[in-house]
Amino acid sequence: MYLHIGENVSVFSKEIVGIFDIDKTTTKGETRNFLSHSEKDGSSITISNDMPRSFIVMSKKGSDIKQEVYISPISVSTLKQRYRKGF
Repeated sequence: MYLHIGENVSVFSKEIVGIFDIDKTTTKGETRNFLSHSEKDGSSITISNDMPRSFIVMSKKGSDIKQEVYISPISVSTLKQRYRKGF
């Protein structure tokens, strides 16, 4: 199953590690460092120019496990509802 996370972007739900609220989690230095590092190494993808409200951490499986972080303008509660409707 796929989860629509904003704009024209959908992700494979089985690869989702976590969905996090930007406002609530970036008060911690560790989270800011994580997002900054993801942006620097190219694994962060901003999917809209709108105000970011959440970020989705993905584990892309294949020959090498690769982590991606999607920055989304959609709230965690909306993404949670979409996820539940799919199951």
